[in-house]
Amino acid sequence: MKQYKLINTITGWVVFAIASLVYLLTMEPTSSFWDCGEFISTAYKLEVGHPPGAPLFMIMARFFSIFAGNPSYVGVMINSMSALASGVTVMLLFWSVTHLVKKLAVPDNVFSAEKIIIIIGSGIVGALAY
Repeated sequence: MKQYKLINTITGWVVFAIASLVYLLTMEPTSSFWDCGEFISTAYKLEVGHPPGAPLFMIMARFFSIFAGNPSYVGVMINSMSALASGVTVMLLFWSVTHLVKKLAVPDNVFSAEKIIIIIGSGIVGALAY
């Protein structure tokens, strides 16, 4: 059981790193069309965007925009925040999938190598496909 928890935790953080790296490498360096530019500008000034406004996003984006230094880098910082938040989402999805698959595959809490591979593999495929 302890070995499974360690493998699950480490693999979850590896999935986070992979997803965040992919998102960071493919993010837009400035604002793009539609709502992205509006969210960046309203978060930088901490104003209210169009309804419903996404207040948690605005507060997180404002926090990241403080570290921009130069206003021309605000878009990069807020897009980086969005990429990291998406990486956290993928990590939490991995842990959700492994929790559900563990309940189905190991109802008696007796882990074997095959069952651990099935559980972790299901989580990796499910999270990274997202």
